[in-house]
Order: sequence, then structure tokens, then C-alpha cells
Amino acid sequence: MRVVIFGATGMVGQGVLRESLLAPDVEQVLAVVRTATGVRHPKLTEVKLTDFGDLSPIRDELTGFDACFYCLGVSSVGMDEASYTKVSYDYPMAAARTLAEIDPRTCFIYVSGAGTSAQSRQMWSRVKARTEREVIELLPNGYAARPGMIQPMHGVRSKTRWVNTIYTAAAPLVPALERAFPKYVTRTDLIGRKMLQVARVGFPRHVLENADLR
Repeated sequence: MRVVIFGATGMVGQGVLRESLLAPDVEQVLAVVRTATGVRHPKLTEVKLTDFGDLSPIRDELTGFDACFYCLGVSSVGMDEASYTKVSYDYPMAAARTLAEIDPRTCFIYVSGAGTSAQSRQMWSRVKARTEREVIELLPNGYAARPGMIQPMHGVRSKTRWVNTIYTAAAPLVPALERAFPKYVTRTDLIGRKMLQVARVGFPRHVLENADLR
């Protein structure tokens, strides 16, 4: 299996990258990045992209892949709807449309978030719900993954300083929360393994809630 990862330097993306490189049946991983991952591995190739809304410069390099794990995202804190929509709708849809043109059978998993709903009063939730819907409508093997609280594993860290601060402070409590509320807590390694499993054999539903990602 050959996989493409967008957002491999983010918290979820780091976990997905690690599990993809460890998986015996994954023979090649292409990370589409703005900045280098810093990871060195014989399976890994990185390609830099300046504008994630235009994949034409790397279109040829995206040919021949079985799955795309779209982990690129941003916190909505301090962002207006137009700016957030550019990152959370325009960018993933540009990737989904490009890969659908190359091979409509591609498995495309968009990392969304728990609580995503088109009827939500929260701007981020409505934007991500639109992206989920259009990814699933566009690709027969299109999926949305909705993690809840995520425990970083194996040295994974968020690129956002305040997120790291929160996770560092909460780290001693996470194992207890995971035991008490397994439906709402997951880990970066579990997310990566589940996404690989979906790419291999599919899933009965096109939206994977946090419990499914465990």
C-alpha cells in the first residue's frame, strides 16, 4: 500500500506518519508539507507545497497512491470564518478533488473533530461538516474521522504552543480519563492504526466517531 499524508508535522499527522512507516504493508509514504518533518526513513518521501489550495505543481507526484490521510488543520481560536474556511474546507477539498481526478477509488480520510455538525452554532463545526459531506459525496472511499480528546504518544507534540501547554498540564490525568471515558479519549497511535485499517478494508460507515478510532 502507498499512502499520502497531508499535515504530517501536526499532532495527528505525526502519529499517522509514525504508524504508516511502521506498518509492514505500507511500502511508500509521501508527506506533502510546507516545512520538513525532520523524519528520515527509507519509505518516506517529502514534497513541499506552498499553496495547499493548488496542487497542480505536485499533481504528477500524487499518482499511484492507494490512500490519502488528510491531517492538516488549524485551531479556530482567533480566526474569522473566511480564514478558517480556507484551511479547513478549501485546502482539503483541493486535495480530494485532485485525487478523485487521478483515481476515484482512492481512500481519502479527512480528520475532522468530535462535535462536528452542520446545525452547530460553532463556526468550526459547520465548516468541517461541509468538508466532511463533500468529501464523502465526492469519493466512494471518502471518510471523515472525528477524534475527541487526543493523547499524544511516542514523542508526538502539537505545533501550537498553547495546545502543548494544555496537554502537558493534563498528561497525568489522561490515563484516568481514558479509563473512565473511553468513548471520548483516544491516542495518536490508535488514530493512525485505525486510518490504515480503513484504507485496507473500508468501514461500514463513512463517519468514524472517536469510539471507532479506538
